Amino acid sequence: MWRIGQLARMVGVSERTLRHYDKIGLLPPATVDRSTGYRRYGVAELSRLERIRGLQRLGLPLRQIADLLDAPEAQLRQALAEIVTGIKHDIAALAATAAHAEDRLATPMSILPQETTLGSRRLRVRRLRLDHPSELAALCPAPPATLLTWLRGQPTGGFTAAVTTDHDGERLTLPARAVVRAVVPPSTAVVRAGQDLFGWLHRHHLAITGPTVEEHLVDADGAHAVVLEVSVRPQRHTPSA
Repeated sequence: MWRIGQLARMVGVSERTLRHYDKIGLLPPATVDRSTGYRRYGVAELSRLERIRGLQRLGLPLRQIADLLDAPEAQLRQALAEIVTGIKHDIAALAATAAHAEDRLATPMSILPQETTLGSRRLRVRRLRLDHPSELAALCPAPPATLLTWLRGQPTGGFTAAVTTDHDGERLTLPARAVVRAVVPPSTAVVRAGQDLFGWLHRHHLAITGPTVEEHLVDADGAHAVVLEVSVRPQRHTPSA
């Protein structure tokens, strides 16, 4: 039989760790001296401790290890499969984060686009035909108001726009959708922000699936903000011949 310090040195853990394992019922000692309180461990406890440490190295948390120490092999394999799936998901998320950061470093941007999902929305709008994006500034009324354009980039000719109205107008429903949205800084022109946003969508292989929504907002203190929002989906890759 080994005392707690001896077992700790044999396995390479701290005595504090072994006391914690005992406290949570993961690794009780073989015996406890009633007069001194000394814990003593045998071969069975050594084997159990090695299994605990091995499962920890596989990424399992202690609360799950407690359920799997004496479980059938099939149950352990299922738990490990779930761990692997989670790790792969985390790796993909980290890779996406790194790609966004690299894109930000490589290409100066006036905005910080964010991907999210939105519910459906009903609007009453008035449609107009414009010749140049510079006309949009005069088109949008005082906030709060919403401007919509059906563009895929810099227009090469006339294009359609719509602005929300409190009067009679066309009813327009925006369905639930995935979007990329960005708050336009006060120092940045909306047209420049829109160009940066379209460039970001292209670099991230996102196809535009609906109108660009330009939301002009005002808070209780009179401060203004402009939010751009574009409905998107991943681009479909055409197989090469």
